[in-house]
Amino acid sequence: MNVVVVGSGIAGLTAALHAHESGHAVTVVTKGALGDGCTGFAQGGVAGVYGPHDSRDQHAEDTLVAGAGLSDDAAVDVLVADGAARIAELIARGVAFDRSPDGELLLGREAAHSHARIVHAGGDATGAAISAALVAAVRRTTITVVEHAFLTDLVVGSGATQGIRILRPDGPRTLEADAVILATGGAGHLYAHTTNPLGATGDGIAAALRAGAAVADLEFVQFHPTILGAGPAFLVSEAVRGEGATLIDDEGRRFVFDTHPDGELAPRDVVSRAIARQAAAQGSPVRLDATLLGAETLAHRFPTIDRITRERGFDWSREPIPVTPAAHYLMGGIATDLDGRSSLPGLFAVGEVARTGVHGANRLASNSLLEGAVFGARAAAVLGAPWPRRAAPPVSQAVDLEPAASAGSFTRAALQRLMWDEVGLIRTDDGLRHALSTIRAWSAAAGPEADPSTVGPGAVDEREDANLLLLAEATACAALARTASVGAHFREHSLIGAR
Repeated sequence: MNVVVVGSGIAGLTAALHAHESGHAVTVVTKGALGDGCTGFAQGGVAGVYGPHDSRDQHAEDTLVAGAGLSDDAAVDVLVADGAARIAELIARGVAFDRSPDGELLLGREAAHSHARIVHAGGDATGAAISAALVAAVRRTTITVVEHAFLTDLVVGSGATQGIRILRPDGPRTLEADAVILATGGAGHLYAHTTNPLGATGDGIAAALRAGAAVADLEFVQFHPTILGAGPAFLVSEAVRGEGATLIDDEGRRFVFDTHPDGELAPRDVVSRAIARQAAAQGSPVRLDATLLGAETLAHRFPTIDRITRERGFDWSREPIPVTPAAHYLMGGIATDLDGRSSLPGLFAVGEVARTGVHGANRLASNSLLEGAVFGARAAAVLGAPWPRRAAPPVSQAVDLEPAASAGSFTRAALQRLMWDEVGLIRTDDGLRHALSTIRAWSAAAGPEADPSTVGPGAVDEREDANLLLLAEATACAALARTASVGAHFREHSLIGAR
């Protein structure tokens, strides 16, 4: 088969390598350079290597608990069953996970995990190590790589995916394919504050929406609790809290225990909301106190974080550092079955762009890299197999709401601020309706220009804006349709702070 993989993180490159090794002709298309994207920024690690007193069943249970009852049992079973093989494969491809002096893999613990089961590389440089190894593996093959190529749309004919349209610096191109595997990541830049790199503008999900593929769970956006509260967004890994760092208010009190008995190691949505509320109440950022770990441990276990915090004027071995939440991971996306097949024949989705059912309403820490590897391999394994009659269920979350009469001018910054304020950590019915009506007013004002297929050939930023606007409407609709609070989707009667 002629297979096009869009995206070059862990999910896309795993899929590409498995497809190539199965004899398919593979082309990898990537928005930036090969290996760009979220994978390289991942600090924590990969869950799934089981130490003493731990098991697959306990990993599954932790995943289900974090997912707030909305994870798909079958998808979670697949994740934990395939995890060890995928981690072994990463090691075979050259990922040097950290080991003890006697050669045993070092296992870390993060929030909502009942045991230490997370492998890491370079202390807090796991994603960079994985990305480098997979890029090198691809470079050693005959896989065709097309870099600096922006996905504009899917090519659909006779009810099936037949290829993709891309925009490169030298102009537009169409790539024909028997199967397309989307691995384009999430959409962190829907929000004013995000850990995601600049390219995370929801391009794959937007293209799938325009092609008629089903999406699901877009309301479930995970906000990472601890971003360094000074300078550009920089994630301070959950593994720091797993090693014993604490969150404190301006009086030095560990305030998260007011909300959850697990304190700093509660699920991410709980910790993020607790931080936001405490920061609003005291009028200043909360702080992460890692001083008890000591300078030597911090420098050895978290060398990247240690370097960045010091570059920004903090000695975190001596003083607590300010932290704040930021949009981090999209649990929803293109709805797929257990092999990455979407509702549109010929279209697969793997990694963050997909809604596999693993994460439910809230992702368990360090399951994202694992999910990319597991489902990337599974998608490649069924290439050429008959397409199921219903690979993924259609999902409809239409909301009858008129555009706002006056919404001001659209800019990306205005959209990001609107989403942060009204479709962010804490949501209200009035806020969601305000967001949706404003987004619809912007879309109506944009007219045909909101369709990326009508935008000028060189205007990638305008195409990204159109994708974000489309995805923002779908996300706000999904959030309005789910009236009960669950996991990362939290609704109450008043917002933190003024609009």
